[in-house]
Amino acid sequence: MPLGNRLRNFLTKLGLWPEQLIPTEPVNLKPIGIVRNRVREPRMEGWEDVPSDVIVRKNLTGALDGIEGYSHVVILFHLHKVSDDARSRTHCHPRGDPRYPLQGVFATRTQHRPNPVGISVVRLVKRRRNVLRVKGLDAINGTPVLDIKPYIPHYDAPSEVRLPEWVAHPSPTGRQALPPR
Repeated sequence: MPLGNRLRNFLTKLGLWPEQLIPTEPVNLKPIGIVRNRVREPRMEGWEDVPSDVIVRKNLTGALDGIEGYSHVVILFHLHKVSDDARSRTHCHPRGDPRYPLQGVFATRTQHRPNPVGISVVRLVKRRRNVLRVKGLDAINGTPVLDIKPYIPHYDAPSEVRLPEWVAHPSPTGRQALPPR
């Protein structure tokens, strides 16, 4: 038996092989709020001007203190309408368009992923007690909110970014350019 296999077997017996270190038990999260807006079905685009209210549990109202000082916030939410079948997919065509190259789901912004968690940077329009009015949140009415964080450019916007060719060159409409047929 080659040394590599013996080492792997030894580390596996000790429970130290990297794959064995990944927790398998579910993570239990309690929503901190809910999204309220007029969007009832998921869609690919057209979220920029959608106003939404993020209603935070009343017992967490104080946790919002100071959020008004930010123009943008990061909303983390549960994509609660994603089916078990969609969660088992490992590859997709970005935007559901077969003209884009097939990608692993972690290389896309698809909602169809093993853990259906969404994240959006949105404009904070105003706060009224436990309600944040935001613009541009790509979550449908009734979406559970998991967390809210302030958007801080020097933490959240890296200065040097690399993108695949199919993402890097937007078309004149602002959508991603499609490769030639």
